[in-house]
Amino acid sequence: MNDDLLLRIADALDRLAPPRPAPADPAVGDTFVFEGGILRAVPPPPAQPLSRFAGVDAQRDALLANTRRHAAGAAAHDVLLWGARGMGKSSLVRAVHAAVAADATGPALALIQVARDDLTGLPALFRTLGQTARRFIVYADDVSFEADERQYKALRSILDGGIEARPDNVRIAVTSNRRHLVAREHADIEAASAINARDVLDDRLALADRFGLSLGFHNCDQVTYLAIVAGYAAAYGLAYRDGEALEWATGRGHRSGRVAWQFVTELAGRANRAIAT
Repeated sequence: MNDDLLLRIADALDRLAPPRPAPADPAVGDTFVFEGGILRAVPPPPAQPLSRFAGVDAQRDALLANTRRHAAGAAAHDVLLWGARGMGKSSLVRAVHAAVAADATGPALALIQVARDDLTGLPALFRTLGQTARRFIVYADDVSFEADERQYKALRSILDGGIEARPDNVRIAVTSNRRHLVAREHADIEAASAINARDVLDDRLALADRFGLSLGFHNCDQVTYLAIVAGYAAAYGLAYRDGEALEWATGRGHRSGRVAWQFVTELAGRANRAIAT
């Protein structure tokens, strides 16, 4: 097969391939996703009212205050929300953004979700956002790091204030089930082959220290779980018994805000009712 034929085949394949989508304008729209190096505008996700978050009052108030400061152009922190699964970390980020954006009198605060594997592309995104006259929260959900360190190093460089650190109109919010983001067992393995193991462990486990605001979410006790169920059920006018709610949680092996929501979804289904998801 000669070179000319190969070039013709490659050209034909290029014509068959779908064109690369044009990136969204970050000045237009309030919610975006950043994936594969492309910024896409998306419809706003469902968000619960802030008053419906039970058992995480301090975390809610701290995140709301920090986000309002950022939206107003004042000093604000990058935020790490860590802890027990299903306790509202991701939901709270979305709910706070929706509340702050709704109160805006000028350009609303924008929320951009980025996947863990796209963290290495953030410097390019930041160059675009830094030239846009509005404020942004760049949000990475359910982040943790194992053996692949490219994303870890990218995030650390941004938080450390490297040459291409995030611009002043951008703050970062990260959720994780791990307080230190890096798996302890991975740090231990790396430390075992290092000259100074303590330095390796400190470096790997101190990534969380680079966030100015760290909010812990802890396991849900029975009282808090029932309070969450009660708030959801009251909002949708659904009747139930506490025993039903506890039996539902027992069947799933734990209590959490997510389990409470799933129980209320079940109640709504039984009543032939639709609820926002």
